[in-house]
Amino acid sequence: MIADAEKLNRLLRDIRTFVRELAIPEEDRVEAEDRVPEHIIAAGRRLGTFGWSIPQQFGGSGLTTEELALAFIELSQCSVAYRAHLATNAGIGAEGLIQDGTEEQKRKYLPRLASGEILGCLALTEPEAGSDASALQTIAEKVDDDHYCINGRKCYITLAPIADLFTVFARTDPNDRSSSGISAFLIERGTPGLQPGGSTPKMGQEGAPIGEIVLDNCRVPASCIVGGAPGRGFKTVMKALNKQRINLAALCTGPAIRLLDEAVAYARRRQQFGRPIAEFQLVQAMLAECKVEIEAARALILETARKRDRGEDVTMDVSICKYFATEMCGRVADRVVQIFGAQGYVKGTGIERFYRDVRAFRIYEGTSQIHLLNIAKRMLPAAP
Repeated sequence: MIADAEKLNRLLRDIRTFVRELAIPEEDRVEAEDRVPEHIIAAGRRLGTFGWSIPQQFGGSGLTTEELALAFIELSQCSVAYRAHLATNAGIGAEGLIQDGTEEQKRKYLPRLASGEILGCLALTEPEAGSDASALQTIAEKVDDDHYCINGRKCYITLAPIADLFTVFARTDPNDRSSSGISAFLIERGTPGLQPGGSTPKMGQEGAPIGEIVLDNCRVPASCIVGGAPGRGFKTVMKALNKQRINLAALCTGPAIRLLDEAVAYARRRQQFGRPIAEFQLVQAMLAECKVEIEAARALILETARKRDRGEDVTMDVSICKYFATEMCGRVADRVVQIFGAQGYVKGTGIERFYRDVRAFRIYEGTSQIHLLNIAKRMLPAAP
């Protein structure tokens, strides 16, 4: 749903300017320094990226699901690292709080998240709990009527080394090993017992750090529980991911568009056998395959976003979006490396960076295989 077409078009124009004039020229620097420069972060604040999905009454833009998807498609046509730093607050960094937070919690944190004053992150994954989120072993033990003591370890958490507000998932009912025994806690950096680690070395996405979080007798008030009541954490994260998977699908489509644009320009100028390689039919076929898949992903994402805006159940649709768009992006990246040949494999063009960066899309927020299972589960009737 487009709430205000004129306002959205202005925003999309501003995003394109930001991507072209500020973000793309700094891509090599972001990779070399493994951080987003302060002037880019400041520009993101002016653009409002941190608060795009946060309701207007809390200082955000309150974009609809469709508007947000369109903004993310534009924003992600530059290095993948930018979207993690500048837009996580508009995704999983704040969505659980938006969905299920108490009014007091929202008033306390959402304005600061919307402005980019603080960064949020979602701390769910553990060494033994990834695709099976209900297997998490972090324990929050109630020590009195007003406090919990949390112990456990999280890993591969996006922005953990630099985040300010952590939505930590822990088991509050040790006798309930199902998802019903899980609660979500809002914990600020600096809380005794909360120990974020440094940046974990990884294949790509330099500038978007991931890391571990150790919780060692981390004592927090019961008022930190999202929604104010224990046992709702798993439902909260599923609500957040139901929207975020649309966002991630959009964030995969932007890099694919950028890669195809680069490939078309290269194919026109690269000469072999006395003519541009764009004249060779096998190269044309690869370019056309990329275009078809990108447009199919875009149409799927926007229709799913519209369905969510209409209040329809999109549980299966978001898995279809996430699966198709992330796999599509991987195929586009592979074809573009092939079109560039050696220049796509070596550093310098940025193509090999995108190839490495987009590989993670098929893993986080539900692997491709988990989403195929989710889709099949909703297609097949339950056994009698």
